[in-house]
Amino acid sequence: MKSYRKELWFNIPARRKIVRITEDVQKAIDESGIKEGLVLVNAMNITASVFINDDESGLHSDYERWLEKLAPEKPYSQYAHNGFEDNADAHLKRTVMGREVVCAVTNGKLDFGTWEQIFYYELDGKRSKHVLIKIIGE
Repeated sequence: MKSYRKELWFNIPARRKIVRITEDVQKAIDESGIKEGLVLVNAMNITASVFINDDESGLHSDYERWLEKLAPEKPYSQYAHNGFEDNADAHLKRTVMGREVVCAVTNGKLDFGTWEQIFYYELDGKRSKHVLIKIIGE
């Protein structure tokens, strides 16, 4: 069995943003030479998420509104975590959206259902963060 590791780096200038990374993941699969296996894609920072869903702007706006209702950014004083940084809401939002995805690789391609795409979700931007791509297989 072979393995391949790659990192994607982000420095999102806004506090929150959804970025499609499907093509970046497929490029890593191409670079790996692995034709059959699994790919793990995970956010390496605790205020960012990786998830799979539809690339549809209305859905992305729905995420923003829904997550803001669940864990509003302000007032910062509502969270015990806030002190040095005012990002407790980002930690909570990440818990809801998840840390990683695992996808099948078949014939050297992401083995996806209709409309599935991989996204990086920055929840507390304005700093350098990264995503790990780890591919195993033959």
